[in-house]
Amino acid sequence: MKAFNLSDIGLTKYLFFTGKGGVGKTSVACATAVSLADKGKNILLISTDPASNLQDVFAQELNGQGTPIADVPGLTVVNLDPEQAAAEYRESVISPYRGKLPESVIQNMEEQLSGSCTVEIAAFNAFSDFITDKGKQNEYDHIIFDTAPTGHTLRMLQLPSAWSTFISESTHGASCLGQLSGLEERKEIYKQAVVTLSDGNATRLVLVSRPETSALREAARSSHELLTLGIKNQILVINGVLQQVDEKDAVSKEIYGKQQSSLQNIPAELADYPAFEVPLRSYNLSNIANIRRLLNEDNVSPVTDYMPITGENNIDDLINDLYSSGKRVIFTMGKGGVGKTTLATNIALGLVAKGAKVHLTTTDPANHLNYELAEKAGLSVSRIDEEEELEKYKNEVRSKAAPTMSAEDMEYIEEDLRSPCTQEIAVFKAFAEIVDKADNEIVVIDTAPTGHTLLLLDATQSYHKEVERTQGIPDSVSKLLPRLRNPKETEVVIVTLPEATPVFEAERLQADLQRAGINNKWWVVNSCLSLVYTENPFLQSKSQGEIYWIEKVKELSDGNTALIEWKNL
Repeated sequence: MKAFNLSDIGLTKYLFFTGKGGVGKTSVACATAVSLADKGKNILLISTDPASNLQDVFAQELNGQGTPIADVPGLTVVNLDPEQAAAEYRESVISPYRGKLPESVIQNMEEQLSGSCTVEIAAFNAFSDFITDKGKQNEYDHIIFDTAPTGHTLRMLQLPSAWSTFISESTHGASCLGQLSGLEERKEIYKQAVVTLSDGNATRLVLVSRPETSALREAARSSHELLTLGIKNQILVINGVLQQVDEKDAVSKEIYGKQQSSLQNIPAELADYPAFEVPLRSYNLSNIANIRRLLNEDNVSPVTDYMPITGENNIDDLINDLYSSGKRVIFTMGKGGVGKTTLATNIALGLVAKGAKVHLTTTDPANHLNYELAEKAGLSVSRIDEEEELEKYKNEVRSKAAPTMSAEDMEYIEEDLRSPCTQEIAVFKAFAEIVDKADNEIVVIDTAPTGHTLLLLDATQSYHKEVERTQGIPDSVSKLLPRLRNPKETEVVIVTLPEATPVFEAERLQADLQRAGINNKWWVVNSCLSLVYTENPFLQSKSQGEIYWIEKVKELSDGNTALIEWKNL
């Protein structure tokens, strides 16, 4: 695999960097922007990543209009805040109805417009202006976007029925219904933006991944989605490839072996794309100097008398507290790839070892080994088949909508049913049935519904749309939210990694849960290299960089943080 060299990637006017959280797309996008500016190009870098921390990186206050970077002549940075954009967009949709509709209806509208789909569309709403601005096209040699829109968002914006009065009048109950309200006047701008994205001479899509199986699968999924929309000019960048391997050091050998195995088994969808690698660096990409070095060099800081950190809470402390406090429902929540499924299994096993009767369930279809281990230990186990639940839910919606909807409106419904929100709602009733087991045993659940989904289903109108219209309100559903909001019964364990993006994303999850009135006491920081002894100077230096993020999590959790050491899983 070639090194990521700007002279090899086929530069276009627009460069979009996309990838799952934590893979380093912001870092690679910044390094690309700075490198091109250093070569004398006039560059506009636009970020919609709320965890990008660009103000710290560039040591300047940034805004949504554009700020020239003093230490990088030729570089202008736009830092769009998607949460702020979503709030402004939400208010623009709702404000005409304030004082005219009952407060309960207004609250329902606000919740409909509080999910991840709204944030995505609001962000696209904000940066589409930059894609279609002729003045910007002439002013800058390259316009670089950190965090490209997903295929789902782009398909929604392309659908003709999304601009009809159907949006405000239909009661079919689609999960993302309100998000496109009020966008009629921007229809042509979106159309032009999508055309530009699919023009291979104008736009190159950079799929950023880690040398890890889950990240590569996510890149393959994104690639396929965008490919079906005609966005074919794609390349793959593997960020964080370990190069400093010490044959005498077991930890570096294990990390290297795991990465190479993932790369050798790269998904078929990605195999034919030009692929480039960016080495794993020992330093945090927290300033311009380190961004400049990312594509070129490392500078390992020597660690005198390196020793792993000790004396921190561990998983046993977490399990002891869950057991002694009498929790009946325990969720592990976090972004994909942080290890929440394995943690859920280990929590369940730990509770069984204390004599508790425990039921473990997950939506992760790939966790067969942990399930075998759990069953042997005496756990009762179930697996929610997400695809099966989703298809059942889709068929219910289709059967209700088809008799009264036009073919065009059914096309919109089909797109709506592909949204992440729909998938969460589809498994909601299955979760409710599992949680109902808590009367007789402790229930440990991996991959819980988000706070947004719970609030959406709790709002009166949405509740009737999404639940009652299909099967009535089962007893398990009516009991669920009160139980989840009872801190004596329920605990949500937030799982993250000792890195910037996973921590910032987990912080937003915490706020989401607080908004839903759901208790969270414990956090887990997984895969801590700083707990492991290594003789490799590179890894020693890298482990020191984790400490800042561990301390950040301890602050967010009021000290209720358990650390789990890195393991070659």
